[in-house]
Amino acid sequence: MTGAGKVVCVTGASGYIASWVVRLLLDRGYTVRATVRDTADPKKTLHLTALDGAKDRLHLFKASLLEEGSFDAAVHGCDTVFHTASPFYNNVKDPKAELLDPAVKGTLNVLGSCKKASIKKVVITSSMAAVSYNEKPRTPEVTVDETWFSDPQICEKNQQWYVLSKTLAEQAAWKFSRDNGFEIVIINPAMVIGPLLQPTLNTSAEAILKLINGSSTYPNLSFGWVNVKDVALAHILAYEVPSANGKTIVI
Repeated sequence: MTGAGKVVCVTGASGYIASWVVRLLLDRGYTVRATVRDTADPKKTLHLTALDGAKDRLHLFKASLLEEGSFDAAVHGCDTVFHTASPFYNNVKDPKAELLDPAVKGTLNVLGSCKKASIKKVVITSSMAAVSYNEKPRTPEVTVDETWFSDPQICEKNQQWYVLSKTLAEQAAWKFSRDNGFEIVIINPAMVIGPLLQPTLNTSAEAILKLINGSSTYPNLSFGWVNVKDVALAHILAYEVPSANGKTIVI
């Protein structure tokens, strides 16, 4: 198996994408250190500890995005880190506390721990939210690609707080990478759908449920969708393929 003998860390491991990253890593033979906010919460951990290979090769660590150094123990001695932890909510009351600080400070805290541990390559979950929110034209001949970045001023003006959180977090990660000679690969998926491993309903899957039960109406918009298994595999290949670098749109 590709990951036999290798130790990796997945932050925010109880989340939708992260749970699938953990599952695929275990399937490939990796030993996985999974960080969650509360290791005593069965809703965060039982679906992970039930995975094939988890008994021997999954280790849970408690860590908080806003607590500097709390990821040190989890990442120490790892071959790579998959940083997926970042809140995704649509209806927020305090954007700074609920979205912006956990996304930006959390990313820097995790990267700081990775630097201390001399980890050479980190894979970070971003989003198309950090790519396509700008004032570039969207005519049929225009291709949205990895050279695109969302404009924080536009996000703030339109109060698109989740979009702003992903945009600022990605900017912070690139700056950290440049300042510290640190290799990162950013994964930018579109709206993620597919089977849930975790017992709670996540935001992107909830959008599908609302379409099914008619509990919400939607504006006349179109955007990309991508299967969660493909997104998880993209994270792993970003580490396993030596030439993988920079931004990678997954759609």
